[in-house]
Amino acid sequence: MAARQHRPELVSEVSDIEEMRNEQWKRHLSAQAPMRWLASGWRDLWTNPVPSLLYGLAVFIASIVFIVYMFHTGRDYFLFPALAGFLIVGPLVAAGLYLKSRDIEAGAQPTLRSMLAVRPLAGAQVFFTGMLLAMLMLLWMRAAVLVYALFFGVRPFPGLDYVTGMLFTTPTGWAMLLVGSLIGALFAGFAFAVSVFSIPMLLDRRVDALTAMGVSTALVWNNLTPMLAWGAIVLGLFLISVATGLLGLVVIFPWLGHATWHAYKEMR
Repeated sequence: MAARQHRPELVSEVSDIEEMRNEQWKRHLSAQAPMRWLASGWRDLWTNPVPSLLYGLAVFIASIVFIVYMFHTGRDYFLFPALAGFLIVGPLVAAGLYLKSRDIEAGAQPTLRSMLAVRPLAGAQVFFTGMLLAMLMLLWMRAAVLVYALFFGVRPFPGLDYVTGMLFTTPTGWAMLLVGSLIGALFAGFAFAVSVFSIPMLLDRRVDALTAMGVSTALVWNNLTPMLAWGAIVLGLFLISVATGLLGLVVIFPWLGHATWHAYKEMR
């Protein structure tokens, strides 16, 4: 029987992954690396800016519609965990922005249509990763409700106005904020590690979802200082967006999306 023939492109992709495993899991990036990513992302944002700004506007509108829906259906108690959960699914939502940055690198003219026509080289693996991230977000939202119930009992949500005062003026409220923040940090840290490089990788390479998430986690762990700095920058800019009533997402979301692509390229 003839020996099995391997496709050259598949061998090349496997070789790329092995090279990343062997060479780029090492700590080699400085703490200043995130500033380079931000600078490159800012440049991509204002290179043919209309598609990126429209992308950010769409994210802003979708976020506002979701928040209005929560209040209209009496699910406003999900607001804070939903905002935190946005950081979990954000890397997936930004897929079109990665494509624009890739087109700019290739010398192509990016358009909104090309950004929306996401065709990952990994095929359906990116949707599998997205499903896992969405499930993680839902799990975090449910955990937040359970934490509230543990501290304040099983009773109807009294509304954001009452809860805000209760959280910041009572010992029980402060205790719940501390425990909730710790649990939320665990969810956010795990989601950040598995997604920050895996989504761009699935767009750029033929690799399965679990391998991409594993490589992403290893890259984060072995470049911990710059990645902690990057996570702090992402969180800070997101809080600025929240402080502007999410209007800041119009610029900040595409900026971070483009910057994330350059972070992935530097890790590659």
